[in-house]
Amino acid sequence: MYQYRRDRLLALISERYEHTRKKISDASGWSEARISQILSPTYRDGRAFSEKIARKLEADLQLDSMYFDQGGAPDQAAMAARALAGVKAVFVNDGDDERFYDIRKVKLRLSAGITGFAVEPETHDGSTISVPRGWVDRNGYHPEKLVAIKVKGESMEPALYEDDVVIINTADIRPIDGVVYAINYEGEPVVKRLARDIGEWWLTSDNPDQRKYHRKMCRGKECIIVGRVVRKESERI
Repeated sequence: MYQYRRDRLLALISERYEHTRKKISDASGWSEARISQILSPTYRDGRAFSEKIARKLEADLQLDSMYFDQGGAPDQAAMAARALAGVKAVFVNDGDDERFYDIRKVKLRLSAGITGFAVEPETHDGSTISVPRGWVDRNGYHPEKLVAIKVKGESMEPALYEDDVVIINTADIRPIDGVVYAINYEGEPVVKRLARDIGEWWLTSDNPDQRKYHRKMCRGKECIIVGRVVRKESERI
């Protein structure tokens, strides 16, 4: 996507600004040096033209939102093939505040019986969530293994409410009794608490209505741990 945005910007400079970076610099209020940085395939490992930068430049040039991303949706089949090791969901804040990591909010795309997953951006309410760098480093988490998803449904109330955002450590898939995980349950993403009973693992809900939210056995390829829930962000007090 970074290269795609650079190509879109170069085409814009060519078509509307007479191939001149100074003209787009004047129009946007950005310095020529900053324009050169985000166009560079090597500056910050080629990741300078981030989502945050793209949205800001679109606004300053009075372009349509998502202009630089239009037509550049990732190949979902290729994403699925990358599986866990290939998901790059976290990146360092673009220099505005080095105290935080920005973690992309995503939707998990799962298949029944398959360990790996792909992601789709969650953009309607903001595409990232910032967490303190100290918290990540103190707990020994690898930033590239963290993803953030929204909780769906009421099964985990009162611990987690619908639309709460939880951060998942996909590097931690070791089951522990009483701990909350994101689970690939028959191809659907669920957030549940694991419990060990009569020699089996079970998916349990915190909602006291156990007739409606009864436990389900977690066994084999129908129930695969995606990662451990390590943090939540909620608007409920």
